[in-house]
Amino acid sequence: DRLISRLDDATIASAQKVFARMDSVGQARMSALHGGDRSKLEIAPNLWAGVGLVRGGAGTALVGDPATIAERIDEYRRLGIDTFILSGYPHLEEAYRFGELVLPHLPTEHPVKAPGSFVNTGPFGETIAGDHRPNSLASAS
Repeated sequence: DRLISRLDDATIASAQKVFARMDSVGQARMSALHGGDRSKLEIAPNLWAGVGLVRGGAGTALVGDPATIAERIDEYRRLGIDTFILSGYPHLEEAYRFGELVLPHLPTEHPVKAPGSFVNTGPFGETIAGDHRPNSLASAS
């Protein structure tokens, strides 16, 4: 809440009006989660949508103590999510804080996908042999 503590209600209302005119389905969904209401910003356990009050896009933040944030990330990982895009404000300082405070709580072992298993390439098309890891070759000297 510290990030938005100096925002007045008029600024929030003005930003929400702009977002309501956008064609973006993602933006409409984000706005619908909290409706511009400060009391509805925790949209799931430890998932805060306060950035979206005045900033466009699908911005949410994991909030809580380092162990709780690591627990949420691991929960998402167990659901099958294997890629996370993390950022914070200010960026560099938050990267260090995350590395020092949260990473030590995360498991270091991750399951390796079985050969031939599905590899999610996202919206950018098909990847050939995405699950194949090349064998190292001995140098011919």
